[in-house]
Amino acid sequence: MARPSKRTTLREVAEATGLSTAAVSYALRGKHVSKETEERVRRAAAELGYEADPIARALASGRTSMVGVLAGDLQDLWQQQLMAAIGRELLAGDRYALILDAGGDPDRELVLAKQLCDQRVDALLVSPVNPAAEGWAAIADTLPVVAVGDSLSAARTAGQVIFDNRAGIDAVLEYLHGLGHRRVTVLTPTRPSTPDRPADVYAREAAERLGLSAELVPCPQELGEATAVARRLLEGPRPATAVFCFSDSLAYGVYAAAAAASIEVGRDVSVVGFDDHPVSRVLTPPLTTVDWGLAGIADEAARLIVAAIEGKRVRRKRILCAPRMSERGSAVRVQGA
Repeated sequence: MARPSKRTTLREVAEATGLSTAAVSYALRGKHVSKETEERVRRAAAELGYEADPIARALASGRTSMVGVLAGDLQDLWQQQLMAAIGRELLAGDRYALILDAGGDPDRELVLAKQLCDQRVDALLVSPVNPAAEGWAAIADTLPVVAVGDSLSAARTAGQVIFDNRAGIDAVLEYLHGLGHRRVTVLTPTRPSTPDRPADVYAREAAERLGLSAELVPCPQELGEATAVARRLLEGPRPATAVFCFSDSLAYGVYAAAAAASIEVGRDVSVVGFDDHPVSRVLTPPLTTVDWGLAGIADEAARLIVAAIEGKRVRRKRILCAPRMSERGSAVRVQGA
């Protein structure tokens, strides 16, 4: 059996170039040496087949090049898309996303966040299920944390990319009110254990201001479960004329439930989503929803996390993302309104 080839060491590269190991290390990182020395060392390293030991490099630098990315719930298709985009942005800067899924569970979310800290990630980027949890404060004291979506009210974060949920919810409910809707069901992924999430609070406030009867109904992001919840609502004794979903994934459950019950979206019931996933444009009818600018969110989140890792000062640590309504065919005027 052939024996595995021996890894070329940094000392061997130093011997080949007549430099110290420290000088070779600096040259390979492009620091504190002339361009000529850097090129000579890199050429020798390539000829000898030298590859940097990632563990040794992490020990020397105190960094792993790994960023913990904690998703609130990857059953949400838009959140899948966002996490993938953040991963690509980090990879462009030679950093790697270690993506974990909280599955919509606030307790699991904090357990996973602590596990990522134990894995010695350089920083943590989180889309929080429970942004008010007190556990975030201790985690943010351990490593840089950037929040996406909602701010972590109890923690000192290195940066925040926040959705202007109040403006988005106002826009949707005012739109539905203008179409004559007075009874609206709001589907929210919030669990009963975390009833004070900002979006839920804003929805209640906006509904009261507009004189709407709005029932907030907890609903899982998984399609089959969302469909079951939506079907119970649509086939109830007095269903609302409109359903406002806090994610497009929840809206897909309403579409599926409506089809099963021979109810036509855009005629018998109006449906509005909240994140403009690409699938929403090819539904029948296309889904009216809110576009938050996913590419910009991923770019800003990656920029803030990299700056925090490198200890750089940034001009804006809090980015507020404005909503844009995408009006399509799923929400219509109430007959006689």
